[in-house]
Amino acid sequence: MPYQVAVSGASGYAGGELLRLLAAHPDVEIRTVTAHSNAGQPLVAHQPHLRSLAHLTLQETTPETLAGHDIVFLALPHGQSGQYTEALTETPLVIDCGADHRLESVSAWDHFYGGDFNEAWTYGVPELLVDGGKQRERLVGASRIAAPGCNASTVSLSLAPGVAAGVIDPSDIVAVLAVGPSGAGKSLKTNLLASEILGSANPYAVGGTHRHIPEIRQALAAARAAGAVTSTGSVTDADEGIRISFTPVIVPMARGILATSSAPITPGVTDEQIRGAWEAAYGDETFVQLLPDGDFPRTADVLGANTALMGLAIDRAANRVVVVTALDNLVKGTAGAAIQSMNIALGLLEATGLTVNGVAP
Repeated sequence: MPYQVAVSGASGYAGGELLRLLAAHPDVEIRTVTAHSNAGQPLVAHQPHLRSLAHLTLQETTPETLAGHDIVFLALPHGQSGQYTEALTETPLVIDCGADHRLESVSAWDHFYGGDFNEAWTYGVPELLVDGGKQRERLVGASRIAAPGCNASTVSLSLAPGVAAGVIDPSDIVAVLAVGPSGAGKSLKTNLLASEILGSANPYAVGGTHRHIPEIRQALAAARAAGAVTSTGSVTDADEGIRISFTPVIVPMARGILATSSAPITPGVTDEQIRGAWEAAYGDETFVQLLPDGDFPRTADVLGANTALMGLAIDRAANRVVVVTALDNLVKGTAGAAIQSMNIALGLLEATGLTVNGVAP
């Protein structure tokens, strides 16, 4: 019997992508879709591409509506999930696609988000290196999962192998990302109008203000714990010594992230050791793939796919490792990661309902 699923925020981009992927998943049945201001309207009025779900009507997002399902996905704006998660104690599996349950640090939450702090849930990035192996093992049997921030998981996956292996210095990370505006959600914003972004590239959250920074530091701290050493060979606590300059830039593509992340090379490390760290981390992974030496990904290659493709360069003149990673922010960055984590938690085949194939041209 299929798992009965409810998706909140179903009229938004993340909610729509969840529904697109879940509609093709053989082990789930989408029973309920909810929204706020759009409640009472047909789902296809807001997600006209989801023709197989034309029979569904958006219901009001309330704890009562969401209760009684096997799985609830929360695709809500940051700060809104907590009020529902507290009321879903009887739901076997809840997956939050917002930020409410990602951070372990109260001070980091207060500084970057503000409002009520909610406890951290199991982080939904299966391939992330952590103490004891990979995050995948922690997701087995999980009942509460925090799907990642798309920018955060892109940078974290890019650099985690080097941090864990001790071949790069995490105290001087620089990441610049080209991102599509769908990552900002569906709400009307002047700076995201087509007339504002077409033919332009616009930086935002510059100078250490982006909310995904503490999430990246937290993930890389977990990766460092997997290697149990810093670049100087000593163990440190939490995210101490992990510093990142993070600059996202909106570019005129509907979806996608191209992240260029770099960090200094640890003294004495060879080129073979550097590339070997990434090959060891992702050589057996389905959804995170390191490209051959000299190759670098395009966002077009991952459109609609649950893959993160990365190319690695060793810049000896600058003494830095450079990793370029492309992924679809709505799939591997959000909805695909959530469903991949769901599959692991439920003991299903990890790739069920997901694809490594993009859409081209």
